[in-house]
Amino acid sequence: MQIQETKPIDAPEHCPGPSSESAGAASACAGCPNQAICASAPRGEDPDLPLVTERLSKIKNKVLVLSGKGGVGKSTFSSQLAWALSLEEDKQIGLMDVDICGPSIPRIMGVEKEEAHQSSEGWSPIYVCPNLAVMSIGFLLPSDDSSVIWRGPKKNGLIKQFIKDVNWENLDFLIVDTPPGTSDEHLSLVQFFKNAGIDGAIVVTTPQEVALQDVRKEIDFCRKASIPVLGVVENMSGFVCPSCRNKTNIFTVNTGGGEALAQEMNIPFLGRVPLDPAIARSCDFGKSFVDECPESPASEIIIDIINKVDQNLQAQKGSY
Repeated sequence: MQIQETKPIDAPEHCPGPSSESAGAASACAGCPNQAICASAPRGEDPDLPLVTERLSKIKNKVLVLSGKGGVGKSTFSSQLAWALSLEEDKQIGLMDVDICGPSIPRIMGVEKEEAHQSSEGWSPIYVCPNLAVMSIGFLLPSDDSSVIWRGPKKNGLIKQFIKDVNWENLDFLIVDTPPGTSDEHLSLVQFFKNAGIDGAIVVTTPQEVALQDVRKEIDFCRKASIPVLGVVENMSGFVCPSCRNKTNIFTVNTGGGEALAQEMNIPFLGRVPLDPAIARSCDFGKSFVDECPESPASEIIIDIINKVDQNLQAQKGSY
């Protein structure tokens, strides 16, 4: 599968494209909010793209976790997805955090004090268990409180390094945790994955319409970028009482929530992950929720979602 170059959603009608020789300088670029970024970016095909493609070709399944809305639990879901996948000891799992300005994966995975080291084979990812490796800018910062104040080209360069220079070895799954929206990080991923292909995206939402509104834009981005959508996950779908295990809806669902959105957009609905205090506790202490609380309804749902994702991936690959 080939992914076509994606223009920013707010680009003018005749945008030449971010990698065009006339990017940022064409008459259509006048007044575009992305003009300065495009003008400062490298022109033409990235010379590192063949090496990036070669590295990615060793990864069987490359899956993005997306949402147009912040605060819906993308990083929480990405981490628990990676933990759950790693329960199969014969599978090698990678978790790549490209939320450059808000890297929370190191804490959620319990490795926030670790540092990435370089060797002759490149950067070594941080292993949280023998078959689960993690990479994040959080491992490169001097302290947990250090802010990252970068423009697009620098973010683009770091994401390239995370793919090209990190010794991921041969992975069965690479889960990519992304920031909210459809901005620099997303365009960089599309650029670097365009020859190797993105196997699919999981879109995370919460039940209320204010989140669904932004998630629709994220699904539109996936379609414009030719990224197969494996399905929608409705996160924080009700509260599970830790004592009686009864479920109470917290958010008012006015338009049918994630399932109605999936039907509207003609994509699979993967399931509803309820609020469980143990999930937040597991993330705070860097633990695997499905290991710590296997009896929780949320654990059962996460495992069921993984099975559906695997089925949808196989069906997706069978269609090409």
